[in-house]
Amino acid sequence: MTTVLIVDDSAVDRRLAQGLLEKSGDLSFAYAAHGKEALERLQESQPDLVLTDLQMPEMNGLELVRAVREQYPLIPVILMTAQGSEEIAVQALTCGAAGYVPKARLAKELAANVESVLTTARSQRRSERLLDCVSSTQWSFVIDNDPSMIAAVVDHLQQYMSRVGPCDETARIRVAIALEESLVNAVYHGNLEISSDLRESDMTAYYELAERRRQEEPYRNRVVHVDAAISRREATFVVRDSGPGFDPSTLPDPTDPANLEKLSGRGLLLIRTFMDEVRHNASGNEITMVKRGDQ
Repeated sequence: MTTVLIVDDSAVDRRLAQGLLEKSGDLSFAYAAHGKEALERLQESQPDLVLTDLQMPEMNGLELVRAVREQYPLIPVILMTAQGSEEIAVQALTCGAAGYVPKARLAKELAANVESVLTTARSQRRSERLLDCVSSTQWSFVIDNDPSMIAAVVDHLQQYMSRVGPCDETARIRVAIALEESLVNAVYHGNLEISSDLRESDMTAYYELAERRRQEEPYRNRVVHVDAAISRREATFVVRDSGPGFDPSTLPDPTDPANLEKLSGRGLLLIRTFMDEVRHNASGNEITMVKRGDQ
């Protein structure tokens, strides 16, 4: 059974998180009131994922992220962020966290975020013993606007990252999340031309509009091009959609803590945090992401 360790100094918030996750699948739960207690739990039994608050006594969430990455690199950590903890959250993402969910949006987003990260982490573990003999590889894909193809591409490339790629297990999970975010942006915002503002206000309407546009012209025939070059020194991913593009200079700064609570730009925040180099083309319909090794 998949186990989630929930770390929060508030017993009420721990139970709230458990209640939201219990509805989404066959999960078991362990608990800790702060980072030090969480590390004690990890020594006794390793969970599949750690879900932690940021502001706690004894050892806060940022310190816990650093410790988990150092001692248990295959266990992903998701942050629960409250108002006032935005700057710490950005630091934690930089230090190794796999994602974050604002506490104000737990009911809407927690279960989906946990399932997404768990799926990525499971794939990483399954592929850990593959591809030992490959030194470099290149792939090119042309995919339609079917969301299931996003997961298929990410899973395929992650398998090769596990043995050929330039980074450790924690970084590979983060690269996979960045790649998934770029593909989601290419499909929904690029090809289908759906604004993040609609998702912010009405998530159901957002996905209903996406489903309609997948069947309509000019959206239905648009595709996403994905080029990947992976070696032991670095991995480069180029994602290009068929939409009209945008002016990249108009993007809000996703690293500004004031924007952390917003859905708009959250994917770009994760991409820029998790990758070493990120750039857009002039027309705004192509993103290049580079992850380098330590050497």
